[in-house]
Amino acid sequence: MSEGEVKVGLNGTNGFAMPLFGFPRIALFGELSEKGVARAQQGCEKVKAASEEMAVALRETYSSNARSATDYGLKVIEISNANTASAIDFFALLLGSKSVTDVFTLSAAQARKAFDTTSTQNKDLWELAQKLATEMGEPIRKRVVKVLHQGN
Repeated sequence: MSEGEVKVGLNGTNGFAMPLFGFPRIALFGELSEKGVARAQQGCEKVKAASEEMAVALRETYSSNARSATDYGLKVIEISNANTASAIDFFALLLGSKSVTDVFTLSAAQARKAFDTTSTQNKDLWELAQKLATEMGEPIRKRVVKVLHQGN
């Protein structure tokens, strides 16, 4: 069968002499198809842009987390070092004590010092943890806001 036999004739029949029953021409379907493809391409571009924004946000978050986690880890090492030095100093003082009264006095003083030091250290660690939590969410929050504003 040739191409000419399948084309629609002027009398409203196709090459098989069958009527088309008033169905819209193929051109209308082509226009609808083109519009659908255009909308799909726009949607894909928006998803691609949003995906790129989130990738940038995740990179920034990872970088920020690495810095903050390093700061936190260094603070823990610093605290551990200070506590170890304090314990060694305390034991050296205990070894030099001459009476039970000196041992109790040194122990009470060490307990007060340890409590104050621990309170300060916990405060420092808490501030670093808050900073980490805030910095971790900020790049993502900024990018989500940007993507949402682009979508409108």
